[in-house]
Amino acid sequence: MLIRHIGHAEFHLLTESGTGIVTDPYDAACGYPVTPVAADTVLVSHHHSDHDAVENVTGHPRIIDTEGIHTLERDLRVTGIPAFHDDAGGSKRGKTLLFLIETEGLRIAHLGDLGDSLTAEQSRLLKDTDVLMIPVGGFYTIDAKKARDIAESLAAKIIIPMHYRTEYNADWPIEGVRAFTDLYQPEEIRQDGNALRVTREDLKCHPRVVVL
Repeated sequence: MLIRHIGHAEFHLLTESGTGIVTDPYDAACGYPVTPVAADTVLVSHHHSDHDAVENVTGHPRIIDTEGIHTLERDLRVTGIPAFHDDAGGSKRGKTLLFLIETEGLRIAHLGDLGDSLTAEQSRLLKDTDVLMIPVGGFYTIDAKKARDIAESLAAKIIIPMHYRTEYNADWPIEGVRAFTDLYQPEEIRQDGNALRVTREDLKCHPRVVVL
């Protein structure tokens, strides 16, 4: 599996068989340069413009924006898990989806715009995640400390932070990625490159936190 960070909460996942999945594509209003990406499937956690710009994904992809189990191929399954975008039962920002992607013997989770701690059922479904893409910026989502607590509770092997402040969204009221990485030891972190290639066999060879 090759995982490439496009920006914000958008990632491009490419399986060994060549199937492409894009998560939460953003629009120009997000501040990041818009990079059209080809994919077979787009996962949309919720319909805010910085997460559902499916028009920027080429290749006539299938759109998944609902909860439940979606079988894409014999060895590729996506589960949409309902959650809240805030810590007030969705009354502030509505709902979001957490996605669990299972393929190649890997469990890969993208937590969308999660705004609260996980419920017991969400934790059960996401336990023992191999690669965890998790928001860390706070304000609109969980903050760095809560993100770490969730990652630890899930026993995530590799953690990829997302949805944090950068030069492209410098006026957003969220924290930069350092608020999250400062919670780990330097030797646990990799902060170079924009892609991660991972297989079931080499999970232990990667650092705990990968900033793409």
